[in-house]
Amino acid sequence: MHRRAALLATAGLLLLTFAESASAQEPKRITILYDAFGAPSGLTRDWGFAAFVEYGGRRVLFDTGNNAKAFESNARQLGIDLKRLDAVVISHRHGDHTSGLTYVLEVNPDVTIYAPQEGSFFKAPMNLAFLTPYPGLPADLHYFDGKPPETLASGTPWAKGHFEIVTKTSEIFPGLFVLTTRSEKPGTLEMNEVSLAVRTPRGLAVVVGCSHPGVETILAEAAKIESRLYTVTGGFHLVLTPREEIERVATVLHDSLKIERVAPGHCTSELGFAVFLDRFKDHFDRAGVGRVIPLP
Repeated sequence: MHRRAALLATAGLLLLTFAESASAQEPKRITILYDAFGAPSGLTRDWGFAAFVEYGGRRVLFDTGNNAKAFESNARQLGIDLKRLDAVVISHRHGDHTSGLTYVLEVNPDVTIYAPQEGSFFKAPMNLAFLTPYPGLPADLHYFDGKPPETLASGTPWAKGHFEIVTKTSEIFPGLFVLTTRSEKPGTLEMNEVSLAVRTPRGLAVVVGCSHPGVETILAEAAKIESRLYTVTGGFHLVLTPREEIERVATVLHDSLKIERVAPGHCTSELGFAVFLDRFKDHFDRAGVGRVIPLP
């Protein structure tokens, strides 16, 4: 009995060691799949954003760029197998973040797509209060002949897509979260934007699309999951923004939110790159197309 127990204990230890070894070998990184800048390569540069996140054995595509053919080409060159995705996250409705979704659904029609609450695009529930009846109207002026449906959903260009609408912070896989914030800025007023947060041993790694609500607003929301923030990757939406405002945002991230690293891309602007590079110095990660950003 003692020998059998010893053998079982040894076998258990070997299995644990194997599992730990396998976990250590799993990729922990963000690969920039789509952007308009980067080191020389054969990859297509275009205005838009997409990133491929690998962590905890999961493979998550974040946004899909501005052109389906360019997106497909970049994915192939980077060796990213979109048939093996665990999920897709769409940050917001703009075409420079959604156009490659057509190709994704060609090769992986059953993948779950986490998308923001919208009045269109993602099969989101619509407000049934729109159909509030008014007594005394002629019959042909009543919506649905006075017999409204129990549910009403928006249409979408991606009819075959399996969409999950993000209305609150949710853990979609162990240690991987989607969160939503709303823009209060002119041009995108009341638009919801979804971001991805990955729990690492050094804090959250946050992936953003365009940061229309403000990158500092998104990070403050992410900090409700865990106060330590490790890095943020993606567009900070500082195009056409005065230097003083960019410097304010950089100060908030560095001094108030105490984020350890930044990897700005897409709509951050070249002036934005310069300001963040100056502020974060060797804690600034270049995030052009094709770049791989390691995670702890």
